Amino acid sequence: MDRPMDQEFPAPLEPPVDDRPPARPDHFEPVLAPATAAATVSTAGCGCGAPPLAEQGSGPEPANNYVYVLGQIDFRFPSLAVEKEVAQAVGRSDSSGLTDRQAVHAVISRPEFRYLARQLCYVLCVQGMETYILRPRDPVEFDRLVEAVRPEPRSSDLDVVIGHRGPLAPPSLCNGLTIPVVSFEQVYSFASDELVAAIGKPKGMSDERFEASSKELLRSVMQLADNAGDTDEHRAVNYLAVRYPRIYEKTVEAFAADHSLSGVSFRESRLSGARRIIDVVLCYTERRTDVSERFFVRVDVTEPFPFLVNKLCPYYDR
Repeated sequence: MDRPMDQEFPAPLEPPVDDRPPARPDHFEPVLAPATAAATVSTAGCGCGAPPLAEQGSGPEPANNYVYVLGQIDFRFPSLAVEKEVAQAVGRSDSSGLTDRQAVHAVISRPEFRYLARQLCYVLCVQGMETYILRPRDPVEFDRLVEAVRPEPRSSDLDVVIGHRGPLAPPSLCNGLTIPVVSFEQVYSFASDELVAAIGKPKGMSDERFEASSKELLRSVMQLADNAGDTDEHRAVNYLAVRYPRIYEKTVEAFAADHSLSGVSFRESRLSGARRIIDVVLCYTERRTDVSERFFVRVDVTEPFPFLVNKLCPYYDR
């Protein structure tokens, strides 16, 4: 039977009101799953290149994030406003007799203009190629960058940068320069001539021949270090080039014995397992007989700071 349109429906029954306090559970179970899932999605989609939390661990960072590179540090003006601000600071300073570069360096080295030093863009060039934009992990380390920028740069100047490679720089960071950014742990500078000056002259070698051998050795080592320093092999050889003088002494001794440095190769050591270890093999060839002998040195490159595992010793194929 149809219900008349004007008939009212009965109101729904409401549950009885319970005035008793809620029961207290014996223990609480924290609900972590939704928060963990949200954190994983947020990290993976942030666009910062970081892996999801499930993939992050407490062990060493991936090797391709580490950088151990040799080059020359220089500065760039990131914008027209910064360039004009530096020019005004130079104009208020006594820069008579100085070149433009010397005047800028004198200004950014002064404590009252340190804010300008923080505004500049610092670039590491390898063999004249802009390779990395440098940023300190600690803002206090801007002083190291200022000291590395020489007022009168020379071709023999070398800067060693140890740090972590990041993503490509946005165009706004360094006036349109889009190269990887390196957050450095350590920067130190020296002249490449100092490497040769530390080598002892072998017995029986004249001063003239030793000087010629040293210059040839320097050219060879700089050619070896002509890399971006972002692979295990390159980090190992760059470390040896500036921290292990024995390879210089051995090469000069080989020159004195009528041998030439005919090759440098890299092999992953059989000792590699939990740690990444690289064998750097140096090949010396006797010029008259064309007979070669090889020596190797073992370097651990697991962490940002490589270190020596075995000193230079004869190498045998196995």
